[in-house]
Amino acid sequence: MTIADKLVLQRQHHLKWRSFDRLELILMMLCGLLCFGFSLSVMFDIVTRTIGHPWLWLQEVTSTLFIYAIFIGAAVATRRNDHLYLTAISEALHGTPRLIVEVIIRLVVLGVAFCLIWFGYINYLRGFGSFRLPSGTPIASLYAAIPLAGVLIGLFTVEQLVNGITKGFDHPEPPPDDDFPIPPVDVNIQPRVGL
Repeated sequence: MTIADKLVLQRQHHLKWRSFDRLELILMMLCGLLCFGFSLSVMFDIVTRTIGHPWLWLQEVTSTLFIYAIFIGAAVATRRNDHLYLTAISEALHGTPRLIVEVIIRLVVLGVAFCLIWFGYINYLRGFGSFRLPSGTPIASLYAAIPLAGVLIGLFTVEQLVNGITKGFDHPEPPPDDDFPIPPVDVNIQPRVGL
């Protein structure tokens, strides 16, 4: 089985809306860039402090990159069922009991998404009264990540609910990869001496 066949099989098993595949890819690339930028800014912060000429604005950049990476990463993980998802309970069930548990789990996640949107927006509005130093930008620039993540988590959870209710939550695992068997190691090989 080729890698392309496995990807097609995986797509059939996860039953996602194709329109969100591109959004997921963009968010994954954005998370990668945010994590890379975070690591780079921490390195520059350490180097500039070590040489005795700190760039104070790097702490603002570092915290912004970190916060956005966390919240956008949580949204992407929700789409991939890697976060905010109780797999141990639901995977042990089949049929109607699994459907009920899967729907309840996703309703709880929708509740979390609603709280992120509602209270995140309230914090965002209140953030215009506090400012970050040394730049003087409103702290609302950090709080904006919270309702954004809530919207994305809610969107991906509704997608999972619709697909799960209409097509089922049971997804068989893809077959194991048999393309590259590992050959046994021959321990009886004698070393060669000379030319």
